[in-house]
Amino acid sequence: MTENINREITLLKPEDVFLIIDRVKQKFDFPIHFHPEYELNFILNGRGIRRVVGSSMEEIGDVELVLVGSNLEHGWETYNCKRNKIYEITIQFHENLFSEKLLSLKNFKPIKDLFARSKQGVLFDEKTAIHLMSKIKALSSKNGIDDFVKLLKLLEELANSKNQRILSTNIERNNQFEGSEKIKKVHDFLNENYARKISLHEISDLVNMSQSSFNRFIKKRTGKTFIEFTNDTRISYATKFLVETDLSIGEIGYKCGFNSIANFNRFFKKSKNITPSKFKSEFKSIQRFK
Repeated sequence: MTENINREITLLKPEDVFLIIDRVKQKFDFPIHFHPEYELNFILNGRGIRRVVGSSMEEIGDVELVLVGSNLEHGWETYNCKRNKIYEITIQFHENLFSEKLLSLKNFKPIKDLFARSKQGVLFDEKTAIHLMSKIKALSSKNGIDDFVKLLKLLEELANSKNQRILSTNIERNNQFEGSEKIKKVHDFLNENYARKISLHEISDLVNMSQSSFNRFIKKRTGKTFIEFTNDTRISYATKFLVETDLSIGEIGYKCGFNSIANFNRFFKKSKNITPSKFKSEFKSIQRFK
């Protein structure tokens, strides 16, 4: 996806711990881009701005806090925002600021896992964004040891915060499946068979559980029913095909296991709050934008 997207050369110097950009804006018009540095982006008073992170495209609310991982495509555009005083704080830090050895230590595991999730972009809920706003503002560009400690503590709070949401589609396993061989098995099976009908009986037998036990198990482990979990997998593939191929909406729907275009449209809109055709056209227009 990066072939038509600009790499940004950031202002972060090799000798700096991190870079802070604190500003009030009237519009967002910087092209979609990527860079090796991690980026934490806080926006206040930005309702109606459209955020693009990887394959995710959504309008934002009044408060936004997102962590973007290394070399992940991202950008914000004014879109439907009517505000003329939008407050933004952007924090960028080197991808190797924390060594692998440091991140392998037990106390750093939450931050290590957060960085892994950031490869797809992490959206923090509004409550977390508001709670951490003063700590984000308190970070100084002096880059002293105190500022490094503040950044570390901020990342720890973000890592342990509730109601985080992964933004971009990633078909590969992620930390959600750590420690559960059964979930891994279900995940791999769905990735191989999402294009066809899968019965509850078949998937229950796969992990040697009764249907009722399996239903309870997957709901507890993922927060979703088996049908919801299966459709999420199908929508993830559909999003990938909408972004990366020139297949028609109908072809993508059937390719992803939906038995009719109507069903595909319904599930996709429920998941993304936009129809597949509109998502495809708007995403393509953003890729050409500027």
